[in-house]
Amino acid sequence: MRVLVVGSGGVGSAAAGIAARRDFFTRFVVADYDLTRAERTVESVADPRFVAAHVDASSAGAVAALCRAHDITHVLNAVDPRFVMPVFEGALAAGADYLDMAMSLSHPHPDEPHRLTGVKLGDEQFAAAGAWTAAGRLALAGIGVEPGLSDIFARYAADHLFSRIDEVGVRDGGNLVVEGYEFAPSFSVWTTIEECLNPPVIFERGRGWYTTEPLSEPEIFDFPGGIGPVECVHVEHEEVLLIPRWVDAGKVTFKYGLGREFIEVLRTLHKLGLDRTAPVRVGAAMVSPRDVVAAVLPDPATLGDKMSGKTCAGTLVRGLGRDGEPREVYLYHLVDNEWSMREYGAQAVVWQTAVNPVIALELLAAGVWSGTGVLGPEAFDPMPFLDKLVEYGSPWEMREQ
Repeated sequence: MRVLVVGSGGVGSAAAGIAARRDFFTRFVVADYDLTRAERTVESVADPRFVAAHVDASSAGAVAALCRAHDITHVLNAVDPRFVMPVFEGALAAGADYLDMAMSLSHPHPDEPHRLTGVKLGDEQFAAAGAWTAAGRLALAGIGVEPGLSDIFARYAADHLFSRIDEVGVRDGGNLVVEGYEFAPSFSVWTTIEECLNPPVIFERGRGWYTTEPLSEPEIFDFPGGIGPVECVHVEHEEVLLIPRWVDAGKVTFKYGLGREFIEVLRTLHKLGLDRTAPVRVGAAMVSPRDVVAAVLPDPATLGDKMSGKTCAGTLVRGLGRDGEPREVYLYHLVDNEWSMREYGAQAVVWQTAVNPVIALELLAAGVWSGTGVLGPEAFDPMPFLDKLVEYGSPWEMREQ
C-alpha cells in the first residue's frame, strides 16, 4: 500500500505519527499547499517511508498528478470539507482508492431551510458512486471519529446488541480546557461553524431526512470518564446521512456537546454575519468573514501542550435487545489529552479523529475490509475495526443506560 495524505495540519500530522508505528504500507506521502508544513511532519516521524510534497487540494488534476508520480494506491483526505470534491475526483482519475473524514458540503433548501433538505452532506459523492464502482475503486467516506467510529458503533449495535433499533443518537462532548485563551476551539473553527450553523438534518423512518433549526432541542447529556453533564444541541453531521443507508433505525440524530458559552459565541457570529463564506469588500481587499474568524483564532494543532481534559465520542442506541426487552446503551471512545500528548505529541481531538482512518487503511491493506463504489463505515464488519482500536492502545467502551 502506498498512501497519500492530503493536508498536514493537526489531523494529517497525527495520522502520520500513528501510521509510523505500523507496517502495512511501503510509502506515505504527506502533501500540503505549504510544503514547509509537510516537511515538518515528515521530519517529526523520522521514517524513510515518509516523504513530503506540495499539492493544491483545490485542483483535482494536481491531486491526480501527485498520485501518479508516487504510484499511490490510497488517498487520505485530511483537509477541510471545501476540498472534498477535487481530492475525491483526483483520486479516482489516478485510479486510487479514497478515504475522508468529512463529506462534500451541503446547501440549504432555498425556500424552507429549517424544514426541508436541499443538497445534503455527501450528495455529490454518492452521485458519483457508479463511476467508482465501474472503475473497481473504493471511496470510503466519513471514516474519522464522527463520522466514522460513531457509525461503526451503530453497525455493531445493529449486528450484536439489538433486535430492533428505535433511535441512534450520536452524542459528542468533552471537558477540554485551553490554558491562556478565553476562547480557543479544539478543532477547525471553519468546519465547526459549517456544521453547527447549517440546518441540522434528522432522519425518521417513514419520513426520511428533514431539517430543523440550528442549535435546537438542547438536552443535558451525562458523558462518562469524569466529563459529566454537558449541554448538547442539534448540529448538521454526516452520521445522519450515512447510518440510515446501512442500519435499520427508527430515528437518527446528532447532538454536539458544545456547552452554553460556545453556543452563544456561534449565535453571535451568525448574528453578525461572520459565519458567511462569500467574500466581502474590506477596503481594497475581498475577504471571507469566516476565514477572518479562523485566522484570528489559534491553530488547534498547536494547542495540545496548553490543553487538559478529555474528549468523548459516542453513539446512544435505544430499542429492543436480543432478548426482546427494552435496552439503551452508549457506545463510546474516550481520549485523555495528557495521554495523547505524551504518547503521540498530538492533542486529543485531532488524535481521536486521525486514528480511525489509519485503522481503516490497515484493514484495507490486509483485505479484511474491501468493496467498490462510495461506501460509509457502516457498510463493513465492525468487529475487526473495534478489535484494532484496542490493539492500537485506545479501547472503546459501552455503558448500559
